[in-house]
Amino acid sequence: MITAKNIHKFYDSLQVLKGVDLHIEKGEIVSIVGASGAGKTTLLQILGTLDKPSLENGTSLLINNEEILKMNDKSLSKFRNQHLGFIFQFHQLLPEFTALENVCIPAYIGGKEKTATEIEAKKLLEYLGLSHRMDHKPSELSGGEQQRVAVARALINKPAVIFADEPSGNLDTTSAENLHQLFFKLRDEFGQTFVIVTHNEELANMADRKLVMVDGHISK
Repeated sequence: MITAKNIHKFYDSLQVLKGVDLHIEKGEIVSIVGASGAGKTTLLQILGTLDKPSLENGTSLLINNEEILKMNDKSLSKFRNQHLGFIFQFHQLLPEFTALENVCIPAYIGGKEKTATEIEAKKLLEYLGLSHRMDHKPSELSGGEQQRVAVARALINKPAVIFADEPSGNLDTTSAENLHQLFFKLRDEFGQTFVIVTHNEELANMADRKLVMVDGHISK
């Protein structure tokens, strides 16, 4: 599903990633842990095509057998919209739109038809226990509800991979536990691959595999 080779990242003279190699299987849930500044989020953003690595000899990134680093910006944006989903610590819902409208946005960007998109979004919100909150705006939802709307938004285009950056970092304990269980339920039902950066040891240890980042490397 994801194969990354010799991933480096420099910000001016600061080297954040120092030749990371990894392989993630389809349907696998992988957690990435490590101290602040170890390079976890930078790696996640590169794997998720939100940032680009500093090119070195042998650097490559394949997702679904597509060579990401050879795509132009237009092709990359289309690939990201069709195949990847994102969940962040701060849900990043648009405050002026309802839960239903927020979920639909990635599908509209992808050119999908409005009626079919709304039907699919309603199914997702119902599946996530939010059928009674569809017409509420983010300010009217609890933190856990907002994050579940963000999960539905990440799922609307049926992505192959979900990237999550501290997805439960802004939630209370119960909401966090519910979200963690949801990831595994989604994987079991829909076969999606999850790559999760987290400081939450419980979530990290639940994953099929835990990768530990130390000073820009994945610790062996």
